[in-house]
Amino acid sequence: MDHKTPAAFRPDFLWGAATSAYQVEGAWDTDGKGPSVQDTRGYPQGTTDFKVAADHYHRFEEDVKLFSELGLEAYRLSIAWTRIVPDGDGAVNPDGIAFYHRLFDALLAHGIEPVVTVYHFDLPQALQGKGGWTSRSTIDAFARYCEVLFEEYGSKVTHWLTINEQNMMILHGAAIGTSATTSDDPKRELYQQNHHMMVAQARVTKMCHDMLPAAKIGPAPNISVVYPATSKPEDVLAASDYNAIRNWLYLDMAAYGTYNPTAWAWMTERGIAPEIADGDLEVLAAGRADYLALNYYTTATVAAPLDDGAVTYEGGDQQLAVGESGVFRAVSNPYLATTEFGWEIDPVGFRTTLRDVYDRYRLPVMVTENGLGGFDTVEEGEIHDDYRIAYLSEHIAQMRLAVADGVDVIGYHPWSAMDLISTHQGVSKRYGFIYVDRDEFDLKELRRIRKDSFFWYQQLIKGNGSL
Repeated sequence: MDHKTPAAFRPDFLWGAATSAYQVEGAWDTDGKGPSVQDTRGYPQGTTDFKVAADHYHRFEEDVKLFSELGLEAYRLSIAWTRIVPDGDGAVNPDGIAFYHRLFDALLAHGIEPVVTVYHFDLPQALQGKGGWTSRSTIDAFARYCEVLFEEYGSKVTHWLTINEQNMMILHGAAIGTSATTSDDPKRELYQQNHHMMVAQARVTKMCHDMLPAAKIGPAPNISVVYPATSKPEDVLAASDYNAIRNWLYLDMAAYGTYNPTAWAWMTERGIAPEIADGDLEVLAAGRADYLALNYYTTATVAAPLDDGAVTYEGGDQQLAVGESGVFRAVSNPYLATTEFGWEIDPVGFRTTLRDVYDRYRLPVMVTENGLGGFDTVEEGEIHDDYRIAYLSEHIAQMRLAVADGVDVIGYHPWSAMDLISTHQGVSKRYGFIYVDRDEFDLKELRRIRKDSFFWYQQLIKGNGSL
């Protein structure tokens, strides 16, 4: 299969780029917006918070014009829950409603389709104070919030995404500012939160189908194939187990409406299986996704666990898993280079991941994140990010091969449309096609500068994925 001729992308393929509200908008307490858990979290020394970010809230018209010049056919964004319902479950904020109408209208006027994530790591702090996802009341609050979105924006949005990287919020919540547990059994509480999110997602998926029959809706987990370190059977089994815990638990629920059996057996064995209320299984079964979105950055490689040590997920970010006692231990892949931030680079793994997901579920796949974070520098007013171009071009080439393999890929939204605040490394870790001229604690003028990758992606879109 190495010498396969790459396939052309479908004529209606959506070439886009992605951001999230809390990382790009700023204006954290403007026009009635309430605080989210991202606004109130602590930050590592030397990084900044999200209160100004790229100030997209005040500059979206300028940004949308740049997106149009870039040639974007779609823009994957998220709505800030606390801009719509400041306390999560109380009064609706008309100024927040109006902002996203203006943003969507600007996008549509430039021929850019909004692809909308309703929840991207930014739970309202007021709901967190009431127990967050540990409380079943958050399911109702989420469903009510989404009902408002469908009523307001249903005529302007065709592609909806429910929850961004739910699997990472469970596996690496401490690293991304979403983990909050209060019991003396935090892992069991996390998987109860996970269950509540799954029920909420299923309710909202069915609601979307009922309210907006022409719309499409699906989840957006972080998915990457898991390799065994060797062909040793115990390593292969460890990789299969981690695939179930990391990937299939979330996609099985979205596609089939049921728990993955391997993951459920692991939760039961560990005593962390969630309590399932009457009616939950019926709700889950009724909330089937129309398509599967996935965020892909790299693969994982694991070996069988050692007998003499317990390792946990603590300390790793989304792409730097450590291990799970009795299940697997993470190891480096000697065949892969790494980014400046230690993430392995695996374009072929992207093809494999797309194939595995489509083989398993037979649902259209939309790539909602894929990109390279780096320390971009301005040289005489220009940003020469050849490393980003190389990363994206290699991944797009493998995506074309996945299409030739028979995978129905419907869109590609690299992270990110413009520079924003990284969850882990502040503004210093840049991903965008558009440079935002600010430092960690010096906002400067927030001037927008087109990077070399901007002009490269512009030409790639014109050629529907080929240069």
